[in-house]
Amino acid sequence: MSAKVRRVATVKSGRGLRWPSKQPAELLDFAIDWTARLDGDAIASSAFVVPPGMTAASSSRSARETAVWLAGGVDRGSYLVVNRITTAAGREMRQAVRIKIKAKSRA
Repeated sequence: MSAKVRRVATVKSGRGLRWPSKQPAELLDFAIDWTARLDGDAIASSAFVVPPGMTAASSSRSARETAVWLAGGVDRGSYLVVNRITTAAGREMRQAVRIKIKAKSRA
């Protein structure tokens, strides 16, 4: 039985976010927890902007969290993924998250 790995970046005012690194061939899910900025509001829509070289296979959202499945990237590359949300009250917010790509080293 394998444990579920959580790759979540939590939004906090004035702080840059990072997700754990991934390998170029991996397709993994990464999430953003918006709770701290929502102030009781809820996420109504979400869109991810993924830079060239990476692919967003799919995305999803809940009332407080957004998620994207990412593939690709070049070894030793660093990418900035941007998530734009609109809340139920009509607020528009965006958050950038950095992800590094690291190929598995062979021993």
